[in-house]
Amino acid sequence: MRKINQLLKRYELKPHRYEKNGKVTYIDTNEGRFVIKDNKHKDDIYNYLDSRSFDYYPKMLNDINDDYEIREYVEEIDIPREQKVIDLIDLTALLHNKTTHYKEVDIADYKQIYEDINNNIAYLNSYYSDLITLIETKVYMSPSEYLLARNISKIFAALAFSKKEIEEWYELIKDKKKKRYVVLHNNLKLDHFLENKNSYLINWDKSKIDIPIFDLYKLYRNHCLDFDFEEILKRYENSYPLAEDERKLFFILITLPDIIKFDDTEYNMTKKISKEIDKLYKTEILLTPYCFNKESSN
Repeated sequence: MRKINQLLKRYELKPHRYEKNGKVTYIDTNEGRFVIKDNKHKDDIYNYLDSRSFDYYPKMLNDINDDYEIREYVEEIDIPREQKVIDLIDLTALLHNKTTHYKEVDIADYKQIYEDINNNIAYLNSYYSDLITLIETKVYMSPSEYLLARNISKIFAALAFSKKEIEEWYELIKDKKKKRYVVLHNNLKLDHFLENKNSYLINWDKSKIDIPIFDLYKLYRNHCLDFDFEEILKRYENSYPLAEDERKLFFILITLPDIIKFDDTEYNMTKKISKEIDKLYKTEILLTPYCFNKESSN
């Protein structure tokens, strides 16, 4: 706290109220309310975003080299969540448009993605085969075990789809010369998006430069059961169309099931399995038009 107070003094801010909220601290001062948190961006990501005319984040009051960020506090207006996620995907598409650049492809990078996903598919196949074999030996299944057993075919179908698609993806990219990169927020969720007169993305701690689909993947992971992602994806691609190999890799990643470990109460396990199964069904519905169009064109 001493370092924070010294920093506030340097900028002639007199605090009179502190409010801790997770990793951030809200401070009411003689100049209004500010947000303070550890500074993890001494690599100057914000200056780079500014150079690309993307300034949709709360402004920083102090120097980029300080140990803490002092940022303006944005009073969020109340809007429907369905509208908020649309505004979020619009801003994400703008971020990717503003920061797009291309690099020569290192085939080793693609090969690493290919091998990592293939290894993950093999591990998940083995894990769920062993798990369902164990469950089926029981005379009486628990409700959560029965729920998983009833839907295990959906998990194996998702893995089979992912295996087929990763082979097709590798054929698509093996002769590719350039790869598209963007700045990724890399932690997209509604909690990290604020709206007032302008829109703001907050919490850039995990930001990095990589291929654009990883922002879509994180948003899907966080909210796939909350919204109609067919419309969200269409909205994004209206502003920032994905290449065929990018879209295919995105579909592969969202199709892969999570590992379900029986390490909680029966009630929580039933909820966890139900959520995973719902996610698989939701993903299948999202991908059905894509798969149908692909089969029709063959």
